[in-house]
Amino acid sequence: MMIANRSKERITWMRAREWIEGYLFAGPFLVGFFAFVAFPMLFSIWLMFQKWDLLGEPVFVGFRNIERALTDELALKALYNSAFYTLFAVPIQLVISFTLALALTQAIKLRSIYRAGFYLPIIIPIVATAVVWQRVFHPDFGILNEVLGIFGVPPQNWLLDPNLAKPAFIFMSFWMIGRQMVIFIAGLGNIPVQLMEASQIDGAGKLRSLFTITIPLMTPLIFYNMVIAIINSFQTFVPSLIMTDGGPQNETLFVVLNIYRNGFQFFNMGYASALAWELFVIVVGFTIAQFYVSNKWVYYEA
Repeated sequence: MMIANRSKERITWMRAREWIEGYLFAGPFLVGFFAFVAFPMLFSIWLMFQKWDLLGEPVFVGFRNIERALTDELALKALYNSAFYTLFAVPIQLVISFTLALALTQAIKLRSIYRAGFYLPIIIPIVATAVVWQRVFHPDFGILNEVLGIFGVPPQNWLLDPNLAKPAFIFMSFWMIGRQMVIFIAGLGNIPVQLMEASQIDGAGKLRSLFTITIPLMTPLIFYNMVIAIINSFQTFVPSLIMTDGGPQNETLFVVLNIYRNGFQFFNMGYASALAWELFVIVVGFTIAQFYVSNKWVYYEA
């Protein structure tokens, strides 16, 4: 009986020790999460109902900031710009990255170099990328106009023309498709060879195998890349701040830039918090809707 009690106490002590060690290892993350994520989020909820310029005392204004966020023409313009950018940039990014992944899983020379080349832009700081693309789109000295000039296209004011500014940003977003491409390459490598061989024996050509085997098996990764790309698109900030500062005529004033302006240029933290939570609700709602619709087109192996 005494031996059984000692064994039980030892097991209890070991479990307590594992519990303590687990929390000690997770401690730095938990401290960082509560200090830099949970607390700012809760604080911003409180700020939504205040008028605060960072210097004086916050003043309670009720739902005024939320009403303004829902009716302000500039805020609605920023939402439209982000939605337009996402609607066109994300599908084209997915098509290009998937096509590149298909090409770079074939037996071609220098395949590793091509893969590295398409992935390299990911590791370049976004600030440096924005500065480089600002030069690329320059109306007088930009390389894009130089290339188009070879085909007889006159120089364009890419970042100065309200009709071309958003398409220019969409074009620039293709620079960052390396991450999606790598995920697609990993998924393509996991497709069972037996399935492809069986389709060839049945007489299916490469195009038919692509649409009946490859794409259905890749739908989980297509869905993952789509969700992440949409979230990232709605969070576009640095390029619009550096390249155009929201211009021309607010055509590149995206949601996050509008939040930044109201919070740290106009010092209206309450209204900026309302705009931030408006974006949060839109992105979360859109993501939940995507997961609901995904049941109809994403294939998961049993």
